[in-house]
Amino acid sequence: MTSVLANRATGGSVAVRSGVDGTVAVGLEALGDRRVVMARTSSDHRRGALARHDGESLARAAQLARELRVPLVLELSSSGADVSVGIDALHGWGGAAAAVAACSGVVPVIAAAVGPVVSGPALLLGLADLVVMAPEAVAFVSGPSMVSAFTGVRIAPQDLGGAAVHASSSGLCAVVADNVLDAVAELLEFLPDHGDVEPALLETGDPGDRLAPELRDVIPPAERASYDVRDVARAIADDGVLCEVWSRWAPQIVTAFARLGGRSIGVVANQPRSLAGTLDIAASQKGARFVRLCDAFNLPILTLVDTPGFLPGKDLEWRGMIRHGAELAFAYGEATVPRLCVVLRKAFGGAYIVMDSRGLGNDLCVAWPQAEIAVMGAPGAVQILHRRTSPEERLAREADYREQLLTPWAAAERGFVDAVVDPAETRAVLHRALQALATKREVLRGRKHDGGPL
Repeated sequence: MTSVLANRATGGSVAVRSGVDGTVAVGLEALGDRRVVMARTSSDHRRGALARHDGESLARAAQLARELRVPLVLELSSSGADVSVGIDALHGWGGAAAAVAACSGVVPVIAAAVGPVVSGPALLLGLADLVVMAPEAVAFVSGPSMVSAFTGVRIAPQDLGGAAVHASSSGLCAVVADNVLDAVAELLEFLPDHGDVEPALLETGDPGDRLAPELRDVIPPAERASYDVRDVARAIADDGVLCEVWSRWAPQIVTAFARLGGRSIGVVANQPRSLAGTLDIAASQKGARFVRLCDAFNLPILTLVDTPGFLPGKDLEWRGMIRHGAELAFAYGEATVPRLCVVLRKAFGGAYIVMDSRGLGNDLCVAWPQAEIAVMGAPGAVQILHRRTSPEERLAREADYREQLLTPWAAAERGFVDAVVDPAETRAVLHRALQALATKREVLRGRKHDGGPL
């Protein structure tokens, strides 16, 4: 059956399990210019409730995607497991979940929520690499009536699990789009069919050695003034194009797909416009998930660093800042794709470490002339080292600290920065490095799986 589907794939869509009655339709289809295995739930029958054979159809879709080595796309609108058939429905959903989980890191899995996605089927969204939601879609494990019964709080479906909530608060939704399949097709443009190949190299009319003089003025002269780091990323990217994901969640870190010299890359950048670019739990989770996604599907990673550190707070520490902050370090530390790092301005303390520092094994690290790299800024360091000095002496010592220890040349002398570059030449430097690293390969030692700090 697999070979027949593969041979017929270019001739149009191919239906799978078309004779099975239920709410799920599976087929091999064209989405944009890509072949995908598409599994669609229909809300026309029993509000999309999933019986056992529906779970089996979803499992078959996932299995087929792995066999054909093409992306799996789930278009979901379901009221949950079919109550009328009892435990059979739960068994079917369990098989579907296991099959989708088996796709992780093998083929891209993108889920599109087009209506209500409730209970078990909602967890399928959590198993996907990326989730696109229509503005009217909602998703939750326990609905408003159950929340009201258990907590006494009455809440509307959109307030509980609407697209806006999942885009900004839970981090489930990567993109909100009126046309979800168009958004899915755009995301797939940056990803390969499967994890054993690289994304397609596209022709571009944007020269790799193009200078970007606007980058010389992008950072304000005032030390605490903010700017939009996306302006930096666009100046570096081919044709200034970014495809940002999770843009509303943890906005102090930016995650986006782009191209450099026609190659798909992932961009991870501190955003000074939000919380000064500090890292908290959500930002660490967001960055780690994106780094792992890029590494799984062979996208080089460009990290743009401007962060004063981790966000302090009792609540953050109690909720696991140590554990979640380690997720970002772990993701970078185990990544084997080419990794390029640019220190734009501040790179302090533990946040400097987890933003793909040389210690974590980046392949190239360059800094702009105004960059400051140290355990902390000059005022904090002098406060610790010379706390009994007068205000005048303290200012003098802060100036000395900046000159001797904060400059990127101090880091370059120790080998932690490969070069201090003119901001205008950043794109050209990165393009040359990416070309040189195109043949990078690492031999991975065998193990069942990692035990990272989830």
